Amino acid sequence: FTIAASTCIQNIVVVSANDNGLALTPPMGWRSWNQYAGNVDQVLIQLIMEGWSIGAEPTSWNQYGGNVDQVLMQLIMDGMVDRGRTDHNGQPTSLCGLGYCDVGLDDNWQDCGSANAAPGMNYHDIDGNPIVDLKRFPDLRRMTAYAHSLNLTAGFYGNNCICSDHCRNDTECDLHIQGDTKALVGFDFDSWKLDGCGGENDMASFDRYIRKMANRPVLVESCHWGVPKYDPDPNLPPRQGCPWNFYRSSGDIQLSYSSVLWNLASVERYRAINASVPSCWAYPDMLQIGIRRRDDGTLGLNRAESRSHFGAWCIVSSPLFLGHDVNDEEVNDAIWDIISNREAIAVNQAYAGDSGGVYETSSFLVHVDVNPSVTTSRNRHLRVPGAYSEVPSYRYLSKPLGGGKVAVLLMNCSREATKLIAKFSDVAGLSCNDDTACRCKVRNIWTHKDEGSYDGSWSTIVAGHDAAFIIVEAI
Repeated sequence: FTIAASTCIQNIVVVSANDNGLALTPPMGWRSWNQYAGNVDQVLIQLIMEGWSIGAEPTSWNQYGGNVDQVLMQLIMDGMVDRGRTDHNGQPTSLCGLGYCDVGLDDNWQDCGSANAAPGMNYHDIDGNPIVDLKRFPDLRRMTAYAHSLNLTAGFYGNNCICSDHCRNDTECDLHIQGDTKALVGFDFDSWKLDGCGGENDMASFDRYIRKMANRPVLVESCHWGVPKYDPDPNLPPRQGCPWNFYRSSGDIQLSYSSVLWNLASVERYRAINASVPSCWAYPDMLQIGIRRRDDGTLGLNRAESRSHFGAWCIVSSPLFLGHDVNDEEVNDAIWDIISNREAIAVNQAYAGDSGGVYETSSFLVHVDVNPSVTTSRNRHLRVPGAYSEVPSYRYLSKPLGGGKVAVLLMNCSREATKLIAKFSDVAGLSCNDDTACRCKVRNIWTHKDEGSYDGSWSTIVAGHDAAFIIVEAI
């Protein structure tokens, strides 16, 4: 018993994407929030960028708690270029070698409650300039230079949520936007996540000042949680209708399988109107793969859920931003073959006119536990009600890749192993008129093997919360 989703993209509305020349494919990188929240510093980011030197002792940075600073940010940078692991072909590679090259701060660089802040503000002075916490980040310009020396790009964060500043009128807000843009350029950052917590929400003004002050394009994320007011507007020119390169389609993702499913579903309304396109991608938030729980240190998603999560983000053309401790070898052992899967990443980076999404869901609902942190989140903007513990038992997604090939993801949302079937005539983008006349080649993305040729359909047993990921081509 199934309910077939629409297989057509309504091309009447087409979003004109940001014309800064960036994010022609979904961006990839790392952000600090999911694992570290506010416990970040310059050393952590830089070491994530570079990776451990030979003979260094691997460790989990959970032991540092809040006692972190700029040195720890450099640890992140180190890890992004470490070539101590191989891809499925046995070739040494790094996370950046796979495409994850943008390393970004995600809040808490600012000096909250600064004595130099303007009256009524937390971290902007009377001229609109942001005030940096020099104990945590003594030299942000040196940190970005370190990233560039490793052939990485460095990401900044604005309109901060921790001790947010709420400018009180257009003049004051414009002053803050100018001050923050001056800081972005002065520190030589390459990308910018602009959150929705403070008063600086005029995205077109940010774009205008970036173009005026910077000598190169800057990759911009609009993080406004899927609020319709901040959706791309196809009726405006690109610099006003989509003055960013990717935008959040949802509230903050939490460390639970139900939250993964909720955030995944948020991209469908944008895909339906062709509003997730090159240089203007819909984004259901960062990846939770490899994130440890803060109470007991265990992984929040099991292997099946992690694989399903990664495949889903790939097939809907989501930007891929990791958040785990890249220097935690136990975590790397558990997730490396998932996040380093070049065939899955290739699906993510392909675009043939459709960003990908659901083509069929089950009418039978199953119970999915909701992590308590989902409903008692620190983020007041989270939109994951506890009632979302009931979900369709399966959902099937597809994405055309060009050349007659279509990627298909068969997600088993139930706890029990289940036989899932890809009926070729139902797959959006496949040129099949009926079951009997449709013979297709099937490639298994997870195993990197050809499954062979099949008439009418392909089926497999999928473990609970796991997903099958294939490429189908009619012959």
